[in-house]
Amino acid sequence: MISTLHGTVLSVGATAAVIETGGVGMKVLSTPTTLADLRHGATVRVHTHLVVREDSLTLFGFGTEHERDTFEALQSVQGVGPRLALAMLAVHSPDALAQAVASGDRKALEQVPGIGAKVAARLLLEPGRQGSASPCSTTQTARRVPRRAPRTPGDRSRTRLSAWAGTRRPRRRPWTMWLTDRWRRRTWR
Repeated sequence: MISTLHGTVLSVGATAAVIETGGVGMKVLSTPTTLADLRHGATVRVHTHLVVREDSLTLFGFGTEHERDTFEALQSVQGVGPRLALAMLAVHSPDALAQAVASGDRKALEQVPGIGAKVAARLLLEPGRQGSASPCSTTQTARRVPRRAPRTPGDRSRTRLSAWAGTRRPRRRPWTMWLTDRWRRRTWR
């Protein structure tokens, strides 16, 4: 992943800028706030996020790491892709988004073109995938605590196996025990 881009600004448009680095001009889609800070011919450093699709590689650029982290966190919500996350950051600052999510302000989220009632509700209800309290906050919160801590190493491995398998199965008798038992009874059914 391309994390930052350092180079000379070749051109600035309404939605993107071209930054030359190492003799290659990279098109970087960005928010109007970041694009307003870029000047033709200036040397800049932009924090970036690379989105890889089967038909394209798209580079999104941001003025601060906080803005980029908010962009990445917004994409963890179902129904929010990179274009919609960029539109959200074009309308609201990262701090204003975090405030809207924390206060449950659905109307502020619906001001963004492309966000309806369903996506706004998901933004308010769905926690971020990496353990953050909301998709817009970048601080880590306490992780889930298991209901009961395993007591012995055997319990621990059984707990892991049952979580992996989905259900707890009764312990089966090994083949040798079955054969020995049948030999003693002399029954083969």
